[in-house]
Amino acid sequence: MEIVAALIAGAIIGTVLGFVGAGGAMLSVPILINIFDFSPHQATTAALAVVFLAALSGALPKMRTHEVLYRDALIIWGIGLVTNIGFSSIADSLPEKFITTGFALVLFFASYSMFRAPLSNVHKRIPVALLIVISLVVGAITGLFGIGGGFLVIPTLVLFFGTPQNIAAGTSLLVISANSLTALIGHHAMWSQVNWKVPTLMAIAAVVMASTSSHFGKIASPATLRKAFAELLFVVAFFTLANTWVF
Repeated sequence: MEIVAALIAGAIIGTVLGFVGAGGAMLSVPILINIFDFSPHQATTAALAVVFLAALSGALPKMRTHEVLYRDALIIWGIGLVTNIGFSSIADSLPEKFITTGFALVLFFASYSMFRAPLSNVHKRIPVALLIVISLVVGAITGLFGIGGGFLVIPTLVLFFGTPQNIAAGTSLLVISANSLTALIGHHAMWSQVNWKVPTLMAIAAVVMASTSSHFGKIASPATLRKAFAELLFVVAFFTLANTWVF
């Protein structure tokens, strides 16, 4: 049953990543905690490995069809290294309630941002100054909570700079894969404390589904995808917060 559950969980994570371009860690962390009894620190570390592989497999089809903004993705990852590595190095020493509460608050913010309608339909490049701010915030969130940062990259590109959903998703997937790998290295102190059987099975299913769903991202309605993803994030955030402080 554990093997089946891990494969199903990985398939769901990969499908969301491939279609939306974000949300892999937002699903994998609570799944690992609540279904497979991982501690928050173990879950954030294992999630980084799963999401790195799934996001990379979803990004490759987008790269082949030129649906990635390399300038934006590489700046967000490169500048974000400062906060990513810095916060990754202290994440394992922080209280578990801090990790899960902060994670839930990030999900609430991501859900809210996804419900908003685009403010512009004309694609523009993000100013370098704003890219720097986004990079540092994404890096910090990745290092602390094991989240790749796609939830921030996609709304910024789509809502404020008129980027088509498929290109925003491709850019986000590249950012997520690079950020997740960086943070995973920063979490090296936790590697020996993780039972890698479940994350490995999840990663296998996630890779297959992320690559497959990434090919079909264009045929789905961007508005429908954003709304469904926002609702899912809200439910996961509420459950995570309740599980931390109530149950």
